[in-house]
Amino acid sequence: MELGKIPLFELVKKRLSWLGQRHEVVSQNIANADTPKYQARDVKAFNFKEVLRQEARPPLNMQITTANHLPGVRKRAADFGETVVRKPYETTMDGNSVVLEEQMAKENETAVSHRLTTELYKKHLGMIKIALGRGR
Repeated sequence: MELGKIPLFELVKKRLSWLGQRHEVVSQNIANADTPKYQARDVKAFNFKEVLRQEARPPLNMQITTANHLPGVRKRAADFGETVVRKPYETTMDGNSVVLEEQMAKENETAVSHRLTTELYKKHLGMIKIALGRGR
């Protein structure tokens, strides 16, 4: 049994992927806190309803015309797009819109969400083990 094929675990995997990408973007913001004219970025919000809507559609793969062709699998260029913060909280005189306190709050929020998501994953995995008779 592949856990990746179970919709619940697939959604958890997508959420963890989103959190990882957000961690990268916030880290870049913090690293560029002193770069002139750098605009703070963030990842588009994780919209659960939109993710479910995308998962409902079957993936569109390449058509195979002969047996020698490889089927290939469609890949998205980027699952979660980055956005530039349109209304920064404050901007320095050199045009930098990174506020370290705000970025640290986002980083903490991301870490807490990551912990929660991994704990939910562990609990659901434990329930499956119990159902299979391998728990405890």
